[in-house]
Amino acid sequence: MRALVFHGPDDLRVEQTPDPAPAEDEVLLQIVATGICGSDLHGYTGENGRRHPGQIMGHETVGRIAALGGAVAEHDGLTVGAAATVNPVIGCGTCRSCEAGTEQHCASRRVIGVDPTLNSAFAEFMAVPARNVVPLPPDMPLEHGALVEPLSVGYHAAVRGGVGAHDRVLVIGGGPIGQACALAARRLGASRVAVSELSEGRRALVEALGFAAVDPAAGEFAASVEGTLGGSATVVIDAVGGSASLAAAFAASERASRVVLVGMGAPEVSVAAYAISTDERSVIGSFCYTSEEFRRTAEWVAAGPAGLERLIDGRVAFEDGPGAFADLASGRLDVSKILVLT
Repeated sequence: MRALVFHGPDDLRVEQTPDPAPAEDEVLLQIVATGICGSDLHGYTGENGRRHPGQIMGHETVGRIAALGGAVAEHDGLTVGAAATVNPVIGCGTCRSCEAGTEQHCASRRVIGVDPTLNSAFAEFMAVPARNVVPLPPDMPLEHGALVEPLSVGYHAAVRGGVGAHDRVLVIGGGPIGQACALAARRLGASRVAVSELSEGRRALVEALGFAAVDPAAGEFAASVEGTLGGSATVVIDAVGGSASLAAAFAASERASRVVLVGMGAPEVSVAAYAISTDERSVIGSFCYTSEEFRRTAEWVAAGPAGLERLIDGRVAFEDGPGAFADLASGRLDVSKILVLT
C-alpha cells in the first residue's frame, strides 16, 4: 500500500509499505480521507518532538470497513463496506479508567498517529481495534467523518470548562480546534461566544459559522472582548497554548472564571500565579475525549449541523500530501483544514 512516511523534520515521503492485516480483535479500514492536524504539522517540522522517523502519522480520518478480524462479529453497523471513523485513543481495556469510558486517562493509553509503533491513517489501509471503530450512516457526506476527531477535542474542552447557557465564552485561536471549541460551546447552549484570531481569513470563517470574531491586534483586547460578549468572559478556552494566550485569557476573563487549556503551542508556559489565586480562577487541562463524547460527536456530525462544509477548505491527492505539509509549514498555504484523499 502507499503511505506517507515521516523521515525527520520537513521530510515526508510517499512510499510503498506492507499491507496491514487485522488481528483477531481488529478491523481493517480502507482510508478515504485524513485531515492534517496541527500536531501532525508541528511533528513534521520537529517543533513538538512527538513524531518519530519511520512513522506513519494521521488520526483525523474516515474510511470504509474492508475486513473484520476473526473475533469481530458484524453488529451495530460494523459491517464490511460500511463508512466509519476511528477514535484514536487506545486504552488497555481493563483498568478503572477504561472501564469508565475515560480511556484518555489510561496509564497505558496509546494514540493512533502519535505512537510511532502504530501505523496510522496517512495510508491506504489501517488496522485498528474494533472497539475504536465508530460506524457512520451512509447518507452523510463521507468527508465529514474526518472532522469527528477534532470536533470531539473541542467538545471535550467545552465540557471540561462546564460551558452552559448562561456563560460568556471566549475561544482564543480560530484554527480548527478553536472552531471546534466554539461549535461545542454552542452545542452546550452558550449563545454568547467570541473567537479571538489574528488571521483575517480565519476571522471571516468564524463569522461565517455565526460567531463573533475579535482581532487581538486591534485595540485593547480585554475591552474588545467585554464589548463583544457584553461582559468579561466567564469561560475561556485557549486553543493556542502559549504564555501570551494564557495571559490574554486571564486579562479578558472575570474573577472565578474557568480557563481551559487545550492548545499545545508550547510544552512550557509562564503563568501569572496571582491571576489564578487571588481571583480564584480555575485552570483546566483538556487533551482528548471520552469514548462516549466521541460517539456523541459522530452522531452530531451525522445529523448534518449547518456549517460543517465550511470547515474543510483544502483537499489534496495522496501523492501531493508531502507538498501540502511543506506549504503549510512554510506559510505558503493559509487554510484551516486540508484533507489528504487516498
